[in-house]
Amino acid sequence: MRRALWSYRGAQLIHSPEKKAVLSNLTTLITSIRRIGRSRRSRLATFCCSSNELTKTRLYTFALVSFATMIVSMTSSIFSTLVPTVSSKYGISRAVGNLGLSLYVLGFATGPLIWAPFSELKGRRLPFVLSMFGFTVFSFATAASNELQSIFINRFFAGFFGASPFTLAGAVCSDMLSAQAFTTSMVGFGITVFSGPLLAPTIGGFIVMEEHLGWRWTHYLAGILGVASFILVLFFLTESYAPVILVSKARCLRQESRNWSIHAAHEEIELNFHSIFQDYFAIPLKLLALDPIILCICVFGAFVYGLLYLSITTYPIIFQQIHGMNPGVGGLPFVAVIVGQVFAGIVMYGRQRSLSRLIQENNGELVPEWLLLTAIPGSAAFSTGLFWLGWTGYRSDVHWIWPTLSGIPTGFGLITMFLPSVQYVVHVRRNRAASAIAAHTFLRSLAGSGFPLFATCMVRNLTLQESGIALIFFL
Repeated sequence: MRRALWSYRGAQLIHSPEKKAVLSNLTTLITSIRRIGRSRRSRLATFCCSSNELTKTRLYTFALVSFATMIVSMTSSIFSTLVPTVSSKYGISRAVGNLGLSLYVLGFATGPLIWAPFSELKGRRLPFVLSMFGFTVFSFATAASNELQSIFINRFFAGFFGASPFTLAGAVCSDMLSAQAFTTSMVGFGITVFSGPLLAPTIGGFIVMEEHLGWRWTHYLAGILGVASFILVLFFLTESYAPVILVSKARCLRQESRNWSIHAAHEEIELNFHSIFQDYFAIPLKLLALDPIILCICVFGAFVYGLLYLSITTYPIIFQQIHGMNPGVGGLPFVAVIVGQVFAGIVMYGRQRSLSRLIQENNGELVPEWLLLTAIPGSAAFSTGLFWLGWTGYRSDVHWIWPTLSGIPTGFGLITMFLPSVQYVVHVRRNRAASAIAAHTFLRSLAGSGFPLFATCMVRNLTLQESGIALIFFL
């Protein structure tokens, strides 16, 4: 096997000592690398650009991945507004109708097992492009389906392809940013992840109420937004994964110097089924099976994420069935949860100042456990929100504003518990960031797909008050 002329160390290109004779003139080598970095033939991010250009690249890359994540997350919960319509149209119970929501989130669980290893093999950009194309196709297919099984199957595959932004957005930020900047960026990403599912019921409710639109337009809208995201990703998203960037630089350098022995270490990977499965696709499952720290944090994040989708299922029961609101207005109480998330984002952003001071005192090293401190007040706030909702939302003679306001501590707790779990697994396994996030996404999506299935039965058999107390006990 050929020895690598280049190896990746941080953000530098290191010349292998064994191959110094190949390019004896170091000045010529540096000039060639800079010229290649400016070449328009490569749409990859480069380490030779100015600080202003690098900042712009980071900003619009973060905007692109956040937009894609927002679309995918909105599509997950928009089906909750269709459950009454679909149930009556096809003669099924609401519990069965919730499968449209659960199967989509189940696609979130299976997708990361493919997209995360694929991104560590071929880079971040290609999986983003392929996944947004697939998400768009299956969103339109869901809107055009006439059979119930077709709707459910297309929803599953839309979730499978849509899992890529959830899995890779954190990895892209980890590629481009320092540890301190990464924790700040994840605050915005977390609000995006949770705001999408909470905005969708209101949007979907008003669409369903319009007779000339109907339920199909909820997924036509998802497909149209998917097309916009696909075009933006295709033409404007740049590669951020350093080993793949290095492969492109080595390829260009071979063409410039006509020296075919130049290659990157990432090109040394043997592309056979056993090595690819063992070294890439099995990594997320290995992390869950063999790393107890990752497993515990992922289980915690999964429970929090499951409660989000449990709320999406129970809010219509409280505000539409008990308080008699229509589907559109019945989704507006979710705005209080978003307000709580914004407060949480402000708190976590302020937390970065004290975290920066701790990092400086620790010689520039971040201790991952510091990131988990905000989960302590977050769990207290979330428990308060659950108790508040359960004991004010079960009676129609209690004004609707009281269960609505319970969403503020609930939203605050969602962000301050969920985000630290994601940040922690990334920092603990930074060299396998995509696979660590894939393991987290896998477990949390299983919870998100399972919780809506028992939500209706739980509320009916335990009542709202008892259900809230039971969930608080697990926190």
